[in-house]
Amino acid sequence: MKEVYDFLKKCGYYCIATVEGDQPRVRPFSTVDLFEGKLYIQTGKVKDVSKQMNANPKIEICAFDSGIWIRVQAVAVLDDRREAKQHMLDTYPVLQDRYSADDGNTQVWYLKDATATISSFTEDPKVIKF
Repeated sequence: MKEVYDFLKKCGYYCIATVEGDQPRVRPFSTVDLFEGKLYIQTGKVKDVSKQMNANPKIEICAFDSGIWIRVQAVAVLDDRREAKQHMLDTYPVLQDRYSADDGNTQVWYLKDATATISSFTEDPKVIKF
């Protein structure tokens, strides 16, 4: 899991795919955090991505850096604890002008049943499950 975290953190941005009805939806994300042994992402409750993950928590993440890419399939699990939200906001202080742990909008989700595949054109894929 740490290798996946390090890769996503190094990339700075990654794309997350959700489903709305039968239509895939993809958007850029930049938040990734390790908290209590789990990999977390963050969004706002008012955003469509939140509604989509609530309706169908299966997501995929994809990122690319220096000829290497990662794909992460996972189930997003909402963690509504203040401690988890605050940890994310402490990790990303730039978010604190738009979000707070007590605003009723901030959401953090951890990835469960995750399979990450790190690939390139020159090496065999590496699979990490967590």
